[in-house]
Amino acid sequence: MDGAELGSRLRHGDLSAAPAVLNLVENRTPAAREEIARLLREVSPAQLGREAPGHVVGITGPPGAGKSTLLSELVREWRSRDRSVAVLAVDPSSRRSGGSLLGDRARITFDPTDPRTFIRSTAAGERLGGLAPATRAAAHALAAAFDVVVIETVGVGQSETEVSEVADTIAVIVQPGSGDALQFLKSGIMEIPDVLVVTKADLGSIALRARRDLSAALRSAGSRDTAVVAVSSIAPVVGIDTLADALDEHRGRLDVPSRRLAARRASALADFTVEHGERGVRALGGRRPAQRFLDDQDPGADVPALVAALESRAETPR
Repeated sequence: MDGAELGSRLRHGDLSAAPAVLNLVENRTPAAREEIARLLREVSPAQLGREAPGHVVGITGPPGAGKSTLLSELVREWRSRDRSVAVLAVDPSSRRSGGSLLGDRARITFDPTDPRTFIRSTAAGERLGGLAPATRAAAHALAAAFDVVVIETVGVGQSETEVSEVADTIAVIVQPGSGDALQFLKSGIMEIPDVLVVTKADLGSIALRARRDLSAALRSAGSRDTAVVAVSSIAPVVGIDTLADALDEHRGRLDVPSRRLAARRASALADFTVEHGERGVRALGGRRPAQRFLDDQDPGADVPALVAALESRAETPR
């Protein structure tokens, strides 16, 4: 599969390239590595002349909070605004097959005939952080062609915060009456969201209390600018347009180049660690020296180029 051709198609807005792009980045064979590098080179800021225009949105939250139902309504809202949408739904892995356990069509409602909507489930595998190994590369690539790229993670917890290193905007979903506000404060997750979403607004006073608790938690965490939006994803659906506006508002005041640069460097260190393990990280002197090394690299470098630089650094006697 020609990674450069796929990257060129994305660069020119060909949304039909998305399935082949996902097939490529999910290929973990050594032969595919160079093609993935060629793909990402074609959609890098250096080739595009700017950051990829798509808005990368991370959606995360505890299992059962209603992420998939909410996402079904969000996709419908974005399409009503004539935006193309790609969803990367990271599912738990099947112990038997290693593949995605739940599957996108079983969880997210969408029009399969709509050429401007693309949804793919990927298996989380052994990777902590709620992201599949290929998710980072897919998000970087698809943002060159789609207006919105969503990463929906398998859950949220102290070790499941990698999505904050990839997405431009993070929405954390909270179910009212679950005690999540207190748990979030304990685990430090209140530092992650750019938008907090209280689901099941139809529960009335219970949802209102959750919204107040979360607003108080955000003030305690010093995150007064974080929007808290109450929604209901079941009929009558309410708040979805407000949520879409809140996500747009955050993107509008974001320093996208700085956020994307940090995302590429975080992705490079994560990919290097997957390939070489903690022994490889120790060869770099540890994570902080590795991060300082990445900070000195060309800001326009794509992820594979940064991984190659780390590998060269690890092999250099010191």
